[in-house]
Amino acid sequence: MTCCAVGIATASELGPNATGPSMEELQLASHRIADGTYQTDLSVPGIHCGGCIQAIETALMRLDNVERARVNLSTKRVSVRWHGRTPPPIIATLERLGYEAHLFEAAAKAHDDTLSELIRGMAIAGFAAMNIMLLSVSVWSGADAATRDLFHWVSALIALPALAFSGRIFFRSAWSALRHGRTNMDVPIVIGVSLAYALSLYETINHGAHAYFDASVSLLFFLLIGRTLDHVMRERARTAVMGLARMAPLGAMVVREDGGHEYLPLAEIGPGMKVLVAAGERIPVDGCVRRGTTELDCALVTGESDPQTVAAGNMVRAGTLNLTQPITIEVSAAANQSFLAEMIRLMEAAEGGRARYRRIADRASALYAPLVHLTAFLTFLGWMAVSGDWHQSVTIAIAVLIITCPCALGLAVPIVQVVAARRLFENGIMVKDGSAMERLAEIDTVVFDKTGTLTLGRPRLINAEEINRKAFAIAAAMADHSRHPISQALREIAAKHHLSPIPLTSVEESPGCGLEAKAGDVVYRLGRANWATAGISSSVGTVLSRNGEEIATFKFEDVLRRDAEVAVAELKDAGLAVEMLSGDRRDAVQSVGDKLAIARADAEALPSEKATRLAELTAAGHKALMVGDGLNDAPALAMAHVAMAPATAADIGRNAADFVFLRESLTAVPFALDVSKKSGALIRQNFAIAIAYNAVAVPIAVAGYVTPLVAAVAMSLSSLIVIGNAMRLRGRPMREAKHTGKAKSRAPLRANALVEG
Repeated sequence: MTCCAVGIATASELGPNATGPSMEELQLASHRIADGTYQTDLSVPGIHCGGCIQAIETALMRLDNVERARVNLSTKRVSVRWHGRTPPPIIATLERLGYEAHLFEAAAKAHDDTLSELIRGMAIAGFAAMNIMLLSVSVWSGADAATRDLFHWVSALIALPALAFSGRIFFRSAWSALRHGRTNMDVPIVIGVSLAYALSLYETINHGAHAYFDASVSLLFFLLIGRTLDHVMRERARTAVMGLARMAPLGAMVVREDGGHEYLPLAEIGPGMKVLVAAGERIPVDGCVRRGTTELDCALVTGESDPQTVAAGNMVRAGTLNLTQPITIEVSAAANQSFLAEMIRLMEAAEGGRARYRRIADRASALYAPLVHLTAFLTFLGWMAVSGDWHQSVTIAIAVLIITCPCALGLAVPIVQVVAARRLFENGIMVKDGSAMERLAEIDTVVFDKTGTLTLGRPRLINAEEINRKAFAIAAAMADHSRHPISQALREIAAKHHLSPIPLTSVEESPGCGLEAKAGDVVYRLGRANWATAGISSSVGTVLSRNGEEIATFKFEDVLRRDAEVAVAELKDAGLAVEMLSGDRRDAVQSVGDKLAIARADAEALPSEKATRLAELTAAGHKALMVGDGLNDAPALAMAHVAMAPATAADIGRNAADFVFLRESLTAVPFALDVSKKSGALIRQNFAIAIAYNAVAVPIAVAGYVTPLVAAVAMSLSSLIVIGNAMRLRGRPMREAKHTGKAKSRAPLRANALVEG
């Protein structure tokens, strides 16, 4: 994406107290999505709960020209998509809500200040709670009169600085919300803590028998435990993303047109430039190899441990490591449009999706705060009417206020999505949003494309011993002018075995037929047999002809994707129907269908026919997963209930897919399905826990059977149970079949397999 160049607005539009980036900075940081449409990404550190998400998204969506506003709780990132020439007043709107905003790129820090603040606050609250508890035990053991008052005063002196320091996270958030005319989950927490301390102080001054300093501090201690665990889980997901980002170098050596070299920052390297990558360096951007042959370590991106040989004409991806020889690549995409950047964006988006469960939880959390206040107030009025004792009424109302805090409900969905996205990422699967996982768990049918999906789309030569070196050199020289998979396979083998190129005067490609080349008066053709020999030959395979006479036949077979049989079997065992839709010829499709025991295997299907089949399944009440990789699969991917594509897919295929798997193993499909189903079950369990907790705890608290201390412990434990339940999703990594020696061979043609001639 490129920076937009839109109309300039004055900085005064941000308001007199604006502290965020200026309008000019906002414009420069906005990226073009399409003609007239831009996206602005901001870091908003004050985001911490579902109420914040709804308040921000609702306010921004009300602005003119805003098409979409999304908040990512893990990265504290706000993404706004808008159209027009002038950015809408995003910063001013956030400031009116009480949120300070910065440009997202400028917000990255090596040190996690939030985690440090949480840990310090938790430690101090825990230390204070422990000491106050010791004093409380003495009071409960029979201390009275002056001794009891002394212990209460000491407890008050311990609690006050602890509340001020450990509670500042909650006080700061609640004050910001109230100051801007709204509420969030921290408001009832702050009111409960403050009232409990104030009532305890009143009791101490008036020589009362009961004080709840321990309840105030313990509440903060348990809340900070829950918030710290939640933050750590989110940071782990974010650390995984940053691990991807660290694969890309800060700059690269650019080869100028005059042959000189110049080191440029990554942001200044664009399509068409040529970049020199030395051995031991990482590929900085996506591109095509123009000079040199080397081996790449793709393990960090694809999970594959074996080096991959690349030569002129091969595409390479940002983040892979050049192992053996220097190469020159021609840049095909800017750094922020590279495959690596796309994977980072997918991972960051995984937790921000508005799945059905997430929308329910967000709406419930937004309504919860005023409902909590109303319940506590009505409890106070009810007990005043019944007993007339304001002290007892206030104590019970405080317990209700504390015990009904919506923290568990607010964590029910996002914590599961974070853990699920992290687990998928660790196993080489990227997911766009939580709604994709929800939809995947609902499927009853899986539809596979063949080439590049069930198979690797990398043809393998199987009759090398029948071809002489001269014929192979001619074919390789012709293949150098084409990007067809068979041409790529011929180039790779020729480069590996150092075949001398054959001089050709012209090479032209006939789509669907093959390549035609001239060398003096001789005309060579490489392609379909009936085309290469003008109908004379009926050979099966790719034919090389000289003036219409067949001189060699190259027989290729596509290689099944690793674990394809295992994956299909697991999907069938899960009760899913499995189909195959392919545009390839019927015999090739039937062969793969027989190997994988797929009963329905449609061949020679056009893109429209693939989309029609998906529409038929939908009309019949089925929910289908489409797994495909090519341009011709994009309509079907978009039509499916949920879609998945391998990382090798065309850009349009990856964009249409909800999931992208990086590794060669097809077990990514059943693994993603398993994680999605388990995450859905855990979300429903978390909802049940939150609802059951409130259904039991609130009536007991309203009836007056719960003290503020018990309320603090109960409420905090409910949040910890929800987090612990989500953690159960973490388990063993995706099972993959071990590489065999045969599978490891990336160049199936041995050095002595070429016949001299």
